[in-house]
Amino acid sequence: MKPLIDPCEVAFSAIRAQGPGGQNVNKVSCAVHARYDIPASSLPAAVKERLLALRDSRISQDGVLVLKAQQSRSLEQNKEDALRRLQELVDAAAEVPLVRRATRPTRGAQLRRLDGKTRSSQVKALRRKVTD
Repeated sequence: MKPLIDPCEVAFSAIRAQGPGGQNVNKVSCAVHARYDIPASSLPAAVKERLLALRDSRISQDGVLVLKAQQSRSLEQNKEDALRRLQELVDAAAEVPLVRRATRPTRGAQLRRLDGKTRSSQVKALRRKVTD
């Protein structure tokens, strides 16, 4: 089961959006910075570790994840978008990665590989200059 984000743990701050939008973009603060403190959150410890181990520039040294949402002209829609993206990040971190077990190639695979190498070396030998 994937852990759910508690919206009370996310701090939102309204900022002015970037990009086109005419006068509206200069007057209205409809973009959102969502700050999520990973170490202080109610997530399971394993999920916190995997989140903090991500090489993501949005996670600060203190473990605070900052997401910026500015797709919509509505503050509420941008908040929902930030929460959705945060939940996607947590869902991805909640999946336990499979541990790779080292395996060896089969004997048949090894022989096929060596046969291919022999064949290609013979083809290349035939391309050389003929010397008597």
